[in-house]
Amino acid sequence: MLETRSLPVRLLPVAAAVLLCSLALTGCQRSSDGPASSPAPAVVPVAMPSAGLPDFAGLVARVGPAVVNITSITPGTEVTGNVEEEGPFGDFFKRFGMPRPHFETPPQRGEGSGFIIDANGIILTNAHVVGSGTEVTVRLTDRREFTAKVVGLDKRTDVAVLRIAAKGLPTVKIGNPDALLPGQWVLAIGSPFGFDNSVTAGIVSAKARALPDENFTPFIQTDVAVNPGNSGGPLFNLAGEVVGINSQIYSRTGGYMGLSFAIPIDLVVYVKDQLLATGKVQRGRIGVTIQEVDQQLADSFGLDRPHGALVSGVEEGAPADKAGVVAGDVITGLEGVAIDRSSELPARVSRLKPGTTVTLEVWRDRSRRNVKLTIGELDEPAAKVAKVGKQARGGRLGLAVRALTADERKARQVAGGVLVEEVAGPAAEAGLEPGDIVLGVNGKRINAPEQLRDAAAGGKSVALLVQRGDTQLFVALRPAP
Repeated sequence: MLETRSLPVRLLPVAAAVLLCSLALTGCQRSSDGPASSPAPAVVPVAMPSAGLPDFAGLVARVGPAVVNITSITPGTEVTGNVEEEGPFGDFFKRFGMPRPHFETPPQRGEGSGFIIDANGIILTNAHVVGSGTEVTVRLTDRREFTAKVVGLDKRTDVAVLRIAAKGLPTVKIGNPDALLPGQWVLAIGSPFGFDNSVTAGIVSAKARALPDENFTPFIQTDVAVNPGNSGGPLFNLAGEVVGINSQIYSRTGGYMGLSFAIPIDLVVYVKDQLLATGKVQRGRIGVTIQEVDQQLADSFGLDRPHGALVSGVEEGAPADKAGVVAGDVITGLEGVAIDRSSELPARVSRLKPGTTVTLEVWRDRSRRNVKLTIGELDEPAAKVAKVGKQARGGRLGLAVRALTADERKARQVAGGVLVEEVAGPAAEAGLEPGDIVLGVNGKRINAPEQLRDAAAGGKSVALLVQRGDTQLFVALRPAP
């Protein structure tokens, strides 16, 4: 199983060498005393690219001094031994008037990287590099060390702002991550294993990547060698501009395996500006639960292709609820900008100022419509992403259901729906379970088993709105014709 890991404080540097080879071409000579040999075949020389591989030496010399090493120390805590008051050992300590055993855990030391964005000592890094440390030290490339003040940190985006008492420092230039294209060269500088200003290079693998439990950040994926200790360090483009903060790796081993992720610098600057101004980050919210649209769900709702964010639940009294957004709507645009994947919606909404009126483009009842709503302020995650089990690939629904009693509806806090009693075939493969409540079919609410049966009678795919516990999600089934 793949795991998403924040970069710890150690790494194994990785280097790669490129060897260019040339071919020596020789022809055949005619023998003076033998028959004439066949003429040598014509050889077409291999064309080499005129530009060749990039040389990063000048870039590193220019921007390297603005990259720093960061050390965070969290003091140990006093822990009392786990001795039960009423047990035999508890009686022993009471009888002889002895204190319960206790000990102190050793201080924890974390290391990472950062970079200077203001000559008067403002530094950016990851929030997890700073952690809960009470002593944060910044070391420059000239080996000067400063005790840093944590101006603010935002755990949701993993961004922290530090300040040191220094002036005239070298700084980086901020770039535009939107201009990045997959395949372009990028460069990382950081402090793996405490090795200051270690340089690695690679290309942009993809953009706007969504990671588990990371709803607010459209990560830049690269194949740059990023390892523990690179956290918080800058990702540069070939112009020497910072386009991201190296933050996470995707790995089976805990070390670099070719998948590294950076926070886009425009998001980092947005967070930084708020932390410097107010010490906290204000985010927008609309109060919906969303999930990805796959091909079966697209077929069920009549979309031409899978795209948008499918609303599987709306929080009562939230901005979306007041605006009339309902479960089964597919949000395909926000303020005229298309929403292709569900992961794009939380990131965009969170950057809107509370109180702003915006227009959502919504797909409902096989037609598009616009919905205006006023953005609320986030105090909890703005959009929960529902997790869907394996999708069914054919066969009938395989569901045995019954109507809910009045008491069951009250206990489950639902207005209608049918209760799943048994599952088999496609329903079981899709992850449905006895006790689930089917609230709707293809965007329409149901209250009786025959409504479910009738809705499943036609169409090549059926989307069931299912409630399990406090979570609602759509599950697509493909019944037999």
